[in-house]
Amino acid sequence: MENLNCTTMHSTIGPLFLAASAQGLLALEFDRRLPGQQSIRPSPRHLREEKKRFKFEDSARLMRPYLGELEEYFAGNRREFTFPLDLRGTDFQLACWRALLAIPYGETRSYAAIARAVGKANAFRAVGMANNRNPIAIVVPCHRVIASDGTLCGYGGGLDLKRKLLELEGALSGMLAA
Repeated sequence: MENLNCTTMHSTIGPLFLAASAQGLLALEFDRRLPGQQSIRPSPRHLREEKKRFKFEDSARLMRPYLGELEEYFAGNRREFTFPLDLRGTDFQLACWRALLAIPYGETRSYAAIARAVGKANAFRAVGMANNRNPIAIVVPCHRVIASDGTLCGYGGGLDLKRKLLELEGALSGMLAA
């Protein structure tokens, strides 16, 4: 069983759940989830299975480095995060998430551009699924990925939340950078 530190943060976009391993931030989830959306948090339905995997320790003190940088981000005073991440996924998911991390603050990319960046030019739907499985919202900026025609689409927190994050970053004015 792995010990994880966790806390809930109240932000300008609503409550956020954070969990970190000894290696770094493992999860950043919106409090409101869409039906069927993955979560690291124990749910009554899968509690027995998840209890074997993780032990959660509520600790705002140990989560302070993550909370501080997120507070700066929401205040408009931080453009990139410097804390360590503990990304876990398939090789393809990890490649997609690394491509997301390369999208500069205030810019967007299309699903097709991310597919090209990971060397799978026709895999834009698979890129969408990798984005859907992104365990560290906001920090691994899947909100910066939009449709090839420049419209907003597909976001685990909902399109209103995606729009708010892009507005915060000033990305809506120049919408599609690549």
